Amino acid sequence: MNAADLIQVKRDGGELETAAIQHLVQGIGEHTLSDIQLGALLMAIYQQGMSPREQADLTLAMRDSGIVLNWDDLDGPVVDKHSTGGVGDLVSLVLAPMLAACGVYVPMISGRGLGHTGGTLDKLESIPGFSVNIDIGDFQAHVRRHGFALVGQGPDLAPADRRMYAARDVSATVSCTPLIVASILSKKLAEGLDGLVMDVKVGRGAILEDLGRARHLAAALCEVAAGAGLPCHAVLSDMNQPLASAAGNALEVREAIDFLLGRRREPRFTEVVMALSVEALRVVGGAADDESARRMLDHALDSGDAAERFATLVAAQGGPRDLMERVDDHLRAAPVIRRVSAGAAGYVQAVDALEVGRLVRDLGGGRRREDDTIDPAVGVSGLCAVGDRLDADDALGNIHARDEAAAEAAAERLARLVSIGPEKPVKTTMIYRVERPGHQH
Repeated sequence: MNAADLIQVKRDGGELETAAIQHLVQGIGEHTLSDIQLGALLMAIYQQGMSPREQADLTLAMRDSGIVLNWDDLDGPVVDKHSTGGVGDLVSLVLAPMLAACGVYVPMISGRGLGHTGGTLDKLESIPGFSVNIDIGDFQAHVRRHGFALVGQGPDLAPADRRMYAARDVSATVSCTPLIVASILSKKLAEGLDGLVMDVKVGRGAILEDLGRARHLAAALCEVAAGAGLPCHAVLSDMNQPLASAAGNALEVREAIDFLLGRRREPRFTEVVMALSVEALRVVGGAADDESARRMLDHALDSGDAAERFATLVAAQGGPRDLMERVDDHLRAAPVIRRVSAGAAGYVQAVDALEVGRLVRDLGGGRRREDDTIDPAVGVSGLCAVGDRLDADDALGNIHARDEAAAEAAAERLARLVSIGPEKPVKTTMIYRVERPGHQH
């Protein structure tokens, strides 16, 4: 088969046969498909879309470009969670140890930031010594011993997706539904899971701003996963404002530690964490109903088991053994911290999540190019939330920057990203809808 001819078929709106998709994916994984051809293929798919059959074929071909893990020796179900990406989204850092403390296994393979969104791997690498690049044998050993592991994709699992993932970030095709579905599910199917829960972000700071498109993506993920034999529940959660009160890699790790230790649990963040964790337990039969799942999760936190598991895994993957006790000694701090005052009294009406993400990126906390180096210390902390009542001298948030000039510019930007008005805004639900067989709301 000729790759250029196949790209032309898709460019002109045609439907690719199964063998053609397998040939293209093989070329992506083996680098016989050039970077130019890959970019053209991605744009053709972005422009023309894919049928359900094409999406399934692409997903399975990407899964089969590497090995598929097997967990038959474990004494409990295997589940994972994936987010489509957001700002201040540190859910994975706390959800994985919480689920492990509830008796399920979580082989979590995560990604890096895409565009303005943060990446779990970038957050973890702000922990000194923590290695996200471990071989499959060590990864499986950590899951068996600790109940979970947090790693990067590695060269053996869905290798075709590694190249496509990087190319999407620089070719303006990140928001393409068929590519999102195939990228996510190829990795998750390769993990050998018993169940998957998807956090489909929707709103200003998400890859998808439109609720209808987000619901379409959730349905596509569940449909393709089910067709491949993987039970999948999808939660739609709000990303019109940052999820947590911190955005920036080390700052988000610090907030995750505070959450696990019970020092501070922001209501918005807690709501999403619990909703996703409940679904993760339900999708693999780890809890009889929502109420019993919530009791299990509360116990995992209140008993300290989840925090202890996180600390143990950090040490096992090369991080400091006393991270939880001496977080200030281990997480790098920015040289300049600038408090940003509200300047006017009233209620917070909006916090622009997209622009907050871009602000963190421009401080050095994200990438413009795939080879950019990230500064783990920079970002925003103590960020206000919609509905907060502020006096003029209260803080909108704190800028963490590399130098005074960057701090000043970021402080001016943050002040423009938060809207304050006299009326308390109507509370909107964080969870729009749950896709679950026989249960939707």
